[in-house]
Amino acid sequence: MTNATPMRIGQVNSAGATDALFLKVYGGEVLTAFEENNVMKDLQVTRTIASGKSASFPATWKVAAGYHTPGTEIVGQTANVNERVIAIDDLLVADVFIPEIDEAKNHYEYRSEYSTQCGRELAKTFDENSLQVACLAARASATVTGGNGGSQLTHADYDTSGAQLAAGMFSAAQTLDEKDVPENDRYMVVRPAQYYLMAQTTAVINKDWGGAGVYAEGSVLKVAGISIVKSNNLPSSNIATGPSAYQGNFSNTYGLVLNKSAMGTVQLMGLAHEMDWDMRRQGTLILSKYALGHGILRPECAVELITA
Repeated sequence: MTNATPMRIGQVNSAGATDALFLKVYGGEVLTAFEENNVMKDLQVTRTIASGKSASFPATWKVAAGYHTPGTEIVGQTANVNERVIAIDDLLVADVFIPEIDEAKNHYEYRSEYSTQCGRELAKTFDENSLQVACLAARASATVTGGNGGSQLTHADYDTSGAQLAAGMFSAAQTLDEKDVPENDRYMVVRPAQYYLMAQTTAVINKDWGGAGVYAEGSVLKVAGISIVKSNNLPSSNIATGPSAYQGNFSNTYGLVLNKSAMGTVQLMGLAHEMDWDMRRQGTLILSKYALGHGILRPECAVELITA
């Protein structure tokens, strides 16, 4: 009897490791989950570096203008200059170990679920760290002497009133305007509870007032020219663990308005995926990882809405 010729669907062009292509499926699912669950990736400045432990972002301030008196020499003027340095954190990994015996017994496809969970967890950590830094930017002093620092707006009802949150957004817009922060790329990040409070505030989405949103769908898109982003990852407690640059008491934080220049991320190692068979443990270890760091850039571009 002639033996069958198996088609190894995990090989690349019928050569090499029999599971080479499986990793790409896993990696693609992780990347998709990361992109779907990440809200802060596009709300900040991002720089990729090839090597090193940190990156420097130069900060400049304004120069003065004056009327020239005919015949006098123009010799230039001085202006304050500084920098913000963002350091790379330790390698962050999301990993799963799958015993071979479980893989043999299993009756359903499981790798897509694990890969999705890895992607979601990496996205969650990315957003949590980014939002903590952005809140700290609103509390930071000016980068350049003579410049502007961050801002906090306080109202006792930011946690319970959609109307007060909307009013806070107008105040935040005014604050940013007065600091000459560009009007484009402004965002407000709130938790679902506060988002739906605003969605129930008919004045916010009233088309006769130029509102943008749909009451029937529970959506509110923009207030005071600021796009609204809903996220469970806006910090809400006193965080004293993890990298020290991300720690702070956020118990009274109920909204964060920022321009994309408020904070930044430096990426040393982008999202990557690995899978390896472990003979000693008789199973497969699959993991996703990245190495990056978050930091404050322009604190004047951040406004935190707090209740106390």
